[in-house]
Amino acid sequence: MGQVLIVAREQDIESYKAIAEEYNVGFEVNDFYNPEVLENEDEMNRLVEFYQREGLPKGSTMHGAFFDIVVFSHDLRIREISELRMEQSMKIAVRIGVKGVVFHTNISPVLSSMEYDQRAIEMTVEYLECLLKRYPDTEIYLENMFDADPDILAAISERLCIYENYGVCFDYAHASISSTPIQTWVEALAPYIKHIHINDNNLKRDQHLALGDGKIDWQQFMEYRKKNFDNCSLVIETTLPENQRRSLKYLEQNFNREM
Repeated sequence: MGQVLIVAREQDIESYKAIAEEYNVGFEVNDFYNPEVLENEDEMNRLVEFYQREGLPKGSTMHGAFFDIVVFSHDLRIREISELRMEQSMKIAVRIGVKGVVFHTNISPVLSSMEYDQRAIEMTVEYLECLLKRYPDTEIYLENMFDADPDILAAISERLCIYENYGVCFDYAHASISSTPIQTWVEALAPYIKHIHINDNNLKRDQHLALGDGKIDWQQFMEYRKKNFDNCSLVIETTLPENQRRSLKYLEQNFNREM
């Protein structure tokens, strides 16, 4: 089984550390995707030094910049700031010693067209190739966010899977609220998945609920996991420590924590 992680932030770090020790889980650091942090060098360095002092559980990861990040934008200035934020994320990852960094596709299904899709694929591949080569010791995971189906992410991944440090971050909750059957997502992305985000929802909105508090079929997820991505790291992507504990207890009670 792959390693289980929980979201961690500077706020409530002692609670996260207690959960990590009790359940033997790692962290996915969530302090550095905030553009206000990335724009403030003093604050960014303070947080980096905080995590360097605290130390991170082995196998921990980090969520990179994603707000308004569009490396395939027609606007040069937007591309420039998008690339800057992603580069900052990678440099921070090296400094705090995480295994990998999560980024989003950030495609818009509303704008989808053959031209839009191809531009998103080509330009995302082009820039991620640069990062993958510059940071060969840090994994990069590309996550489905607004994606209505797995097609663009699969096309990007088919091109980038030649790099050992590339993989898909499969957000199962995001896929569950799309109009595309979950099995289609699993079949299309399974060859590329290295990292997984899970939380619960009402199958309509991305709510980041504790596992068992929504309508996602977790038995079905377990079947997919065992068959397709058993060795992938898995993040319980809820922020509140109490919801993380409840999620871990849900796994213990229902699956003997087979995650």
